Amino acid sequence: MTALIPRPRSEPAPGAVHVPGWLDIAAQRLLVEACRAWARPPAGMRHTRLPGGGVMSVQTVCLGWHWEPYRYVRHVDGQAVKPFPRWLADLGRRAVADAAVADAYGDDGGYRPDVALVNFYDAAAKMGLHQDRDERSPAPVVSFSLGDTGVFRLGNTENRGRPWTDLELESGDLLVFGGPSRLAYHGVTKILPGTGPRGIGLDGGRLNITLRDSGLGDADGPPPGKPNVR
Repeated sequence: MTALIPRPRSEPAPGAVHVPGWLDIAAQRLLVEACRAWARPPAGMRHTRLPGGGVMSVQTVCLGWHWEPYRYVRHVDGQAVKPFPRWLADLGRRAVADAAVADAYGDDGGYRPDVALVNFYDAAAKMGLHQDRDERSPAPVVSFSLGDTGVFRLGNTENRGRPWTDLELESGDLLVFGGPSRLAYHGVTKILPGTGPRGIGLDGGRLNITLRDSGLGDADGPPPGKPNVR
């Protein structure tokens, strides 16, 4: 359904671009179907356990590489990580080009994501403020939102405090952040139940797909740098 008042494209911070409604309903439906397949065992969707013993409220499945605090590995529970599909990389390149952040990373063909984190948020799930700093590549993060609206907090690069900007990411929205905002603290403060569109195959909750270039190539193990404690 077309919004009564169209939401404008915005740049909430240098290097960060929000493009509302970038995915149409058909594209959203296809991504939801893909997420359902990726979520199944083996190496399926699960709650991530943190080193301190806490368990994340979101459920996650990874493609290409599996993220575990605070590194990327090729196997999870003795099973190979699901492959990162070429068509998803192509979608990421289109997103970087349409967000007009490609100049900092070569042309749109220069963006080569090899990791996807697929997060499912139920009505009570949140994501604390954190940095995506477990990659060796400075290439931007591409984020697709599906289902219920999530309140996304984009902070600064120094700490979890202010300044920050809160964005309501609706189903079909694209968010790309790179350049000066590549290491900005960010998270999801709440989900707005019942706000997702009909017809995409998701009856409640929010799916978020983030694409990243790990910069790891064929090397297994953590990138250099201190742990990213959430």
